[in-house]
Amino acid sequence: MRHHVDRLNAALDRHLPEKRLFLRSDFGTRFVRLRPVAQAGILVGAGAFFLWTLVATSIIAFNALGAQSAREQVARERQHFETRLAEMAAERDRRAVEAQAAHDRYAEAMDRVAVMQAMLLASERQRAELESGIEAVQRSLRERTRERDLARAQLVEYQRDDADADLRVAAARLKEFEQTLDFLMAALADTAHERETMSVMAETAHLQAQHLALEYRLIQDRNHRIFSQLEEAVEQAITPLERMFRNAGLPPERILQQVRAGHQTRTAALTPIAISTSGSLLDPDSDEARANSVLGALEEINTFRIAAQRTPFAMPVGSGVRMTSGFGNRRDPRTGRPRQHNGVDWAGPRGTPILSTGAGRVSFAGRRGGYGNLVIVQHDFGIETYYAHLHTIDVNVGQRVSRGDRLGGMGTTGRSTGVHLHYEIRIGGRPINPMSYIRAAQNVF
Repeated sequence: MRHHVDRLNAALDRHLPEKRLFLRSDFGTRFVRLRPVAQAGILVGAGAFFLWTLVATSIIAFNALGAQSAREQVARERQHFETRLAEMAAERDRRAVEAQAAHDRYAEAMDRVAVMQAMLLASERQRAELESGIEAVQRSLRERTRERDLARAQLVEYQRDDADADLRVAAARLKEFEQTLDFLMAALADTAHERETMSVMAETAHLQAQHLALEYRLIQDRNHRIFSQLEEAVEQAITPLERMFRNAGLPPERILQQVRAGHQTRTAALTPIAISTSGSLLDPDSDEARANSVLGALEEINTFRIAAQRTPFAMPVGSGVRMTSGFGNRRDPRTGRPRQHNGVDWAGPRGTPILSTGAGRVSFAGRRGGYGNLVIVQHDFGIETYYAHLHTIDVNVGQRVSRGDRLGGMGTTGRSTGVHLHYEIRIGGRPINPMSYIRAAQNVF
């Protein structure tokens, strides 16, 4: 073995000649011989340490950049969702106003149609009465014509008989018949003119009724397209919210029921529309029913929003941190034995802000065993979040906190081997994986 070392020293001597390190003290001078193999070992160790430092620094930088990018993406998604919700609320208000106006126009059109129908029925009755009157006038006219012809015949006979007295009587009767006949002819002409006028009015009312019916069908078609777009937009907004709660292990139906039982989720703008009194609300295809369906879906979105604010979906730390340990079995950093890890650890500089992941009430703020300085936040739906090993605690027991509020600073108190945050989520006292909540909300907020 020594022979091989000597050969290696001889080979390296050209590049790394032997050096001596002199150490001088009060009692004398000594030296340390640095042979080529020792120098090579020192250089290799220093290079390896430099390379390891470079790789570790790169990993930390990439993790910090990735966390910053993820938070910026979450903020953009949240802003986009809130903008989309505001646009949908404004669109809903506009559509509700248009639906109200369309219903008013439809009611006015129906009133006009009813008036036209009444006028049409009245004109029909009047026309029937006029026809009956015309028939009576015609019968009377035929009788008077026969009487006139008879009178003329009598007049001719009287002329033949040269009876002057009877002739004057017959002439008087003939004049009377002619006056009656002229009156009947004038009445017949007036009746015919009035009948023509009624026919024109009836035709005009029929055309107006057809025009109003066509306008109503066009309004219905436009409303159908509007409501279809609103229903599609609402469905696209509700689906990711339902998926977020379901992926976190929270049934959406139960969450909605609990939020509605404890909070007022229906605002004045989301009150169902009640316009018609003719029973059209029972028709699922009516504009009122579809508008109320959209309002109900928007109320459901608002309920989901309230539930999301009270559920720990956010990250408990900001930028400049890295995840060092996940949920589940792991090797204990102190004993080296396998042990259940009930949360997720993030490491960062001392004093890094620790943020509340959801709205709730602080139920504990103090020191507790291996947790060190600990803050516990009680959320709705039986959920608790633990923030352990804190350097400072900035909240008090009973204090209400919102998502993003500062709870304290990162530290290394309690059973800890370095500055980090230990974060837990518990439901009914049972720990669950916090990353299931964080990942569930990544594509929503």
